[in-house]
Order: sequence, then structure tokens, then C-alpha cells
Amino acid sequence: MTGVAVVTGAGSGIGRVVSRALLEAGYLVALAGRRAEPLRQSAGDHPGALVVPADVADPDSVAALFDRVRDHWGRLDLLFNNAGTFGPRGAVDEISATDWRRVVDTNLTGAFLCAQHAFAIMKQQLPQGGRIINNGSVSAHTPRPRSVAYTATKHALTGLTKSIALDGRPYRIACGQIDIGNAATEMTVDLARPDHGPAPEPTFDPAHVADAVLLMANLPLDANVLFLTITATAMPFVGRG
Repeated sequence: MTGVAVVTGAGSGIGRVVSRALLEAGYLVALAGRRAEPLRQSAGDHPGALVVPADVADPDSVAALFDRVRDHWGRLDLLFNNAGTFGPRGAVDEISATDWRRVVDTNLTGAFLCAQHAFAIMKQQLPQGGRIINNGSVSAHTPRPRSVAYTATKHALTGLTKSIALDGRPYRIACGQIDIGNAATEMTVDLARPDHGPAPEPTFDPAHVADAVLLMANLPLDANVLFLTITATAMPFVGRG
């Protein structure tokens, strides 16, 4: 057994692929997400999987998730803070306050709440420590057009990552961020269709994201990948407009 992990947004996309990779690597994995059936599909019949429906934007739901993990396995070694939503496309004058809050509640406040509970468990357990990996997206660096809410939350997530990494030093808690550009998931394939242009942006197999997360996760706690960026090679990211 490699360790105990929580993956949020585990019912589809990157969360599903990473959850399965962690299970195959020997982790015990709590798969969290709002809907139970997609989580069960991600888990399959793997004996190391624990399906825990949870809404990361709801503080009580997040508390129940981490209580369940602690009660079931007694510790936590890894949090992959992956749950997120893009929200409606639009310029800053086109996004409603309600939609803005929904994106912030999921992408930023949800990541904070999960990190808060994971940090507390990792700080108190023996042996002490653990690792938190935040899914930042390349939008933490460079926005797509008409993505103000998503981009703002992903930029903020970078500050959250740095703060957790700093605050975790005395407790052997490492925190890093993976910034993904155009892994071929349901959400990304839709976003990679340009508003104007002849063809969709290039994508890549999300299995490579799982490989990268495993690389980060399997380091000893005296080493940390603070930021890792993985994109489709031909994605218009560096200098994109």
C-alpha cells in the first residue's frame, strides 16, 4: 500500500483518470464528487476504492468527506484538489454575479475547504505529513478569451498553492500545482474549439496527466514539485492570443 488519497472531481475527466492510476499504483483512494453513479463508474470494482459523494462548495459536505476518510483508513497521505467548473463563457460585463460566485465557490473556495481539512489531518497524524496537489490549469498563467471567472480562480489557486507550501513546511506537508493544457477530456474538447478559427486546438491523452500526478505524488516528502505544466505540444499557449 502506497498511501491514502482523496481525489475530488473523480467522476469524470482528469479526476477519473488520476483516480484509476492511483488505485493501480497501490493507493487507497476516496473518490469524491457530487454524483454517486459516475464515481462508482470511476472506481469500478477496485477493492482500494471508497466512493464518497460530496460537494466541495459545501463546508459541511467537505467536512463529512474527510471525516469519512479518517474514520475509514485512519490517515491521509495525498489530496488531489481537482474539482472545478468553467462556468459560462463571457467577457467581464457579460457574466452574472451568480455565475461568478458559482465558479469561485467550486474552483477556489472548494479547493480551500478540502485543503483545510487535509492539512489538519496531515498535521495531526503519525507519522506526520502528506502532500496536496492542486489542479491549476494553464489558465493560471494565460487566459482564454471570455473566461474571466475561471481564469481569476485559477490565478488565485496559485496563491493558495504557495501559501499551503509555505505553511506546511513545519509539518512535512508538501503542496504543488499541476497546470494542464488541453488534455482530451469532455470539458477541454469543448473549450478547445475556438470562437474564431479554422480548427480546434491540439489535445493530448489524459493518461499523461495521471503519469505526472503520480510523479509528484510518489516523491519523498523532503522533495516537492511546486509547479508542473503539461500541455499538448502544439497547443497555442506560449504567446497565444
